[in-house]
Amino acid sequence: MRWLALVAGAALVALALAAVTRVSDTREGLIAEVITLLGGLAGIGLLVYGLAARNASATRRPSALPPAVQASPRPRATRDLVFGAGGIVLALILLGGLALSGGALWAGFGLALLLPMIAGSAYLCVRFLRSSP
Repeated sequence: MRWLALVAGAALVALALAAVTRVSDTREGLIAEVITLLGGLAGIGLLVYGLAARNASATRRPSALPPAVQASPRPRATRDLVFGAGGIVLALILLGGLALSGGALWAGFGLALLLPMIAGSAYLCVRFLRSSP
């Protein structure tokens, strides 16, 4: 299934690249632009799935294994705090640059785009604070 997704994704990306040559300021050009965007989106999604999906045999565990021992809490990893704080600082720098150069509206758009990164960085900081010393 992974190989099928990789081949289909590569074909859709190739279709999108071929449609780029047909984009112009006509009705046919707009249709080609839509094909380019949707084909590229679907192709990249299939490529990511094909490259990142696990094999079905890797997820199956033999039934003869003893039940898992309850995991002890993870020790604090300063890497979580460094990456989390670095991501928040980077987001603030990017938003500040957008606010200075483009105004409040562009800063709002940037905030909407950077919100997943900010949430992930805040999660890393909270995970560091909640972990056992």
